[in-house]
Amino acid sequence: MLFQTKLLKAKLIRRYKRFLADIQFCNGNEVTAHCPNTGSMLGLQEKGMKIWVEPNNDPLKKLSFGWRLTELGDGTQICIDTNIANKIIREALLARTIKNLSAYHTLKAEVSIGNKSRIDFGLYNKLNDLETLVEVKSVTLKRKLGYAEFPDSISERGRRHLDELSLFAKKKGKRAVLLFLVQRADCERFRVAEDIDPEYAKAYYRAKQNGVEIRCLTTNVNPKGIYLDRELVLD
Repeated sequence: MLFQTKLLKAKLIRRYKRFLADIQFCNGNEVTAHCPNTGSMLGLQEKGMKIWVEPNNDPLKKLSFGWRLTELGDGTQICIDTNIANKIIREALLARTIKNLSAYHTLKAEVSIGNKSRIDFGLYNKLNDLETLVEVKSVTLKRKLGYAEFPDSISERGRRHLDELSLFAKKKGKRAVLLFLVQRADCERFRVAEDIDPEYAKAYYRAKQNGVEIRCLTTNVNPKGIYLDRELVLD
């Protein structure tokens, strides 16, 4: 996935009210940017960190810049925009480049299922029957060398999605896939952050027992775009 507009380098002053971030450009100008991430962004929102933002000229948007990447001291770049994860997976599903997720006739987004829940993608056969559900989760957390983790905060919505996938797989006998997308390139394995959200961890293991497929893909990230890389080992 390529960014539509050239990203600009800036420095983070502070993130606040979840969706707002004060930033400073190299020329000293300070502005408020949109932060498209509802999580804690643990380790990615410290004052003075180098970040990359995307400008926009949309008169309907209140803020002229959107925060896209955080850059660590070692040069590692992490995409903090959780919305981008779905765009990447949608592109890959349409191109049929994700292993074992290419045999479908029609792809639909935001599939309504269960108790007022929406799952990111549905894969349908020629008869327009829903055969596979795919729920995507953006992963940015890394606390231990080589390990990507999810979630980075309490995730009631994530638990609800897991329960819906479990019901779809167990009761309807259909295929349900939980796909974690790690939006950084410095991880080799994936695990659930049980200490951050124990209830999510319980739902995660329950979903596995009920037949939900758990997969984790990683990405290469740079200011030009984000590209699918390889599948990570699950712990």
